Amino acid sequence: MEHTCFLLLLFSTLVYSGLGHDGVSLRVLPDRSQFFEYESLIVSCEVQGNSAGWTQKRYTSTGKISACGTDWGKQQGFSCIVSLILSDSGVYWCESGSGVHSNTVNITVHAGAVILESPALHVTEGRSVTLRCRHRKDKEMKVTPSDLTADFYKDGSLVRTETTGEMTIPAVSKSDEGLYKCSTSEGESPERLMTLTVLSPLPVSLSVRPNRSQFFEYESLIVSCEVQGNSAGWTLKRYTSTGKISACGTDWGKQQGFSCIVSLILSDSGVYWCESGSGVHSNAVNITVHAGAVILESPVLPVTEGRSVTLRCRHRKDKEMKVTPSDLTADFYKDGSLVRTETTGEMTIPAVSKSDEGLYKCSTSEGESPERLMTLTVPASIPDPSTVPVLSVSLPRLLGSLLVVSPYLLVTVVLLLKCNRRKGSR
Repeated sequence: MEHTCFLLLLFSTLVYSGLGHDGVSLRVLPDRSQFFEYESLIVSCEVQGNSAGWTQKRYTSTGKISACGTDWGKQQGFSCIVSLILSDSGVYWCESGSGVHSNTVNITVHAGAVILESPALHVTEGRSVTLRCRHRKDKEMKVTPSDLTADFYKDGSLVRTETTGEMTIPAVSKSDEGLYKCSTSEGESPERLMTLTVLSPLPVSLSVRPNRSQFFEYESLIVSCEVQGNSAGWTLKRYTSTGKISACGTDWGKQQGFSCIVSLILSDSGVYWCESGSGVHSNAVNITVHAGAVILESPVLPVTEGRSVTLRCRHRKDKEMKVTPSDLTADFYKDGSLVRTETTGEMTIPAVSKSDEGLYKCSTSEGESPERLMTLTVPASIPDPSTVPVLSVSLPRLLGSLLVVSPYLLVTVVLLLKCNRRKGSR
């Protein structure tokens, strides 16, 4: 049996080594992996560099791989909105036309009364993480204090009991990796594999001025490469609806140092990034040029958790100073639902959190803005320039990532877990 386990692990590792992430990551909103039936899920491809041909795909218990917009989900830009049913449980990822994969996320849709809320992606070592035992009747506000008491388990053993229904690990470490679940008087959640990662930041970032992602036609945009260390060879590039990748100064923009000045027209909508001569990409920014009367002003880059952020509904006639008080009144929407109406045309979120992530838009008497995906980030410290960026991958994370490679590897993971449990019982 041990020999068989070794061969399975070797086979899985060899298959995994052929995959690359090519500057794309899969983002899940809300940021968790377990959902009740009929909840909504947004999966997005966040691309650094060439965004051509990236598609959200999944593998489910039906035994087939399919793309968003076929028999599941509704495509909106680089996002896919899913109204979940039990058969939506499975492994989700982004995939390019050439077959390169992003990270993967395992989504579980549960028919029971309890789920475990935990981050969908790998947790950064040293950060705080909170696990929450959530009841189906939370949505109906019928939870009593006795319902909140929850037992939290790791690898089948009780960790502790919490009367608040939440368990916080102040600074996660490698020893905290494992299979977690929770149980209450209402029932037990499915298990969830929590893994860690340590990533170094990229040596270059793309900045946008003005700091927003939506623009009216004929406005000016400045995109710049902000480089740490050697700046030689970095170029500003973009991919638009024309279907081609091009550099600043070719058929668009005017190069000035490490910046590119663009007088925007509708065809300038697209994804912008910095790229080195060796093909390394910076972060990417999605720019929308709008022909309508209203846009939503929001930060172009992911918002730092805990910070204040202001969303503003801006009119095309702002520039002509023809805006009246009645024009300013705006409705702000998140994921298609009205959040609130503001007579000033601005909505401020004092301290953004994971629950604030989603697709935002605004509308006034003049019209409606395009939707804008707002995401959060936790900044990492800048490393010593003399150090080499290191990616630390644990065995549980490796096994979690393997799920996307092939349906047969699902069997591999199950057998490996059985191997470990069998050895532990001896």
